[in-house]
Amino acid sequence: MPTDSPLGQVISLSAKRLVQDVPAPNGGDAVLRDVLAGGPFDAAVTGFVLACLPDSANPVLWVSDRMARRENGRLYGPALTAFGVKAPVLRVEVSHPRDVLWAMEEGAGCAGLSAVVGEIHGAPEVLSFTATKRLALRAEASQVPIWLIRSGDHGALSAARERWRLSSLPSAHNRWNAQAPGVPHWEADLFRARGQAPGVWSASHDPTAPRHADRLRLLSRSGDGPMAADHDAAADAAGR
Repeated sequence: MPTDSPLGQVISLSAKRLVQDVPAPNGGDAVLRDVLAGGPFDAAVTGFVLACLPDSANPVLWVSDRMARRENGRLYGPALTAFGVKAPVLRVEVSHPRDVLWAMEEGAGCAGLSAVVGEIHGAPEVLSFTATKRLALRAEASQVPIWLIRSGDHGALSAARERWRLSSLPSAHNRWNAQAPGVPHWEADLFRARGQAPGVWSASHDPTAPRHADRLRLLSRSGDGPMAADHDAAADAAGR
């Protein structure tokens, strides 16, 4: 079978859905989720979505527009195994956001896919509330989870059931080399969700976890400031 990229072989999609696992950072429903970048050129959004993909052998459709590729780069196929991605990734590169939306909506109706991921830069006019509503309804009707990565967007209106904002944190220590980065850590801010309370977590991906569902770790952040600030506040109160 011929290959068209280092991501995998050219394949044909079955009309029969073989695996119905869906990403489960919160509930595991096949819905539309927005993932916004906390800053420019921050790879946290890509890493987080990869860590949330289903444990499935069915292909993942990944669509991006030109400006999103300039900011986020392209997927590096050999590194996908580090995130436990076993499925082939069907990468579609287009120029305009409207083509991303069209490909996502068509892909979400394909029972042979395990997930659809789209990358759109900024807040173009075509990425309206109505457009996201169409994606949300398609995801729920077809039971194919959809992730929409929105870089350079500060939170325009969306019909997504969950809206995340991801930022990179200092990585964990590397047990083999103190000068090298370890497991990536991200700040995951769920700032809007339907049916559950928002929150902020320190997120990481553990590829050694025995269960796929346990590989994405979300540790609640206290929200407290540095201890030094508490000491300063106590000293000010004592001096009054």
